[in-house]
Amino acid sequence: MDELNNKPQIDEKAQDTSELEQNNKSGNNNIKPKINPITAAFIGLFGGFFLYQFVGGVLTLLIFGFDLMKAPVNSLRLMTVAGEILFILLPALIFSKIFYEDVGHIIRFKYPKIEEIFLFIIGIAVLTPLLQYYLSIQSYLLNEWSTSSSLFHSIRSYLDKLNDMVDQTYSNLLSTKSILEGLLVIIVVSIVPAICEEVMFRGFIQKSFEFKFKPIWAAVITAIFFGLYHFNPYGLIPLIALGLYFGYAAYMSNSIFVPMSLHFINNFMAVIFYFIFGNDDVINSSINKNFNLSSSLMIFAGLLILFFGVIFFIKRYYVQTKKL
Repeated sequence: MDELNNKPQIDEKAQDTSELEQNNKSGNNNIKPKINPITAAFIGLFGGFFLYQFVGGVLTLLIFGFDLMKAPVNSLRLMTVAGEILFILLPALIFSKIFYEDVGHIIRFKYPKIEEIFLFIIGIAVLTPLLQYYLSIQSYLLNEWSTSSSLFHSIRSYLDKLNDMVDQTYSNLLSTKSILEGLLVIIVVSIVPAICEEVMFRGFIQKSFEFKFKPIWAAVITAIFFGLYHFNPYGLIPLIALGLYFGYAAYMSNSIFVPMSLHFINNFMAVIFYFIFGNDDVINSSINKNFNLSSSLMIFAGLLILFFGVIFFIKRYYVQTKKL
């Protein structure tokens, strides 16, 4: 009788219990957010976006004028670094302190094991060429569709203009004339974004979503906004895929230093490829004249299978680690 009498009470609390279990799995059970975590996440998204893109943009125009092509490139690089730190990193830390108090927990400030970083590096080594083949296939299909549809051709022309603007921006940042300039480029493009963007996205924002959503959905939502944040029309899907992998790494390792390392490696390799080949795209979206759709699809499928194999071994590693 007592069990029957207690049953309605259990049902009434089912949702709260489910949320509590989710927080326990994410390690959030000791954290009491001062506002709704989803609200906090969107404050981080829109606050960081507004501060960096608009406030930072206005300050850049006030300092260098509207003709940025004539502005000293090294000054623009330093301005980019300042913008990342002041408008992305600093707000993430401030929001974590204001809304959660425990900054270290929210940002995932924990040193990982060397083997953890190594495992995820294997994944990024497979994911990078996988996304390259995806972009080649995407470019081929877009070219085919644009030739058969006038509407799609118009849309493609607009996207090409937007993509050219992005390419020009990266080209200005990456072009160097000396070794010292090259080192500055690595700091601006590889090191600073890896630290600042990961603290904001995989730290504050994804962790906020994890209070209310399952970890996979928290990572997916964060990855989508991460892709949109970069304003790269043709690279949107690859950027979302990278963001999702970074999010998976952050959750599994519970260390912000793992996605930071992956982010750095991804951007650093892009810089090195630019220095060697003069290609300013993070992931080249142009189509090769000798492109073959069938072989590209086969290689893409093979790399995709290999990537999921790496994910399987990563998950197995953490399952075994928890048992020890």
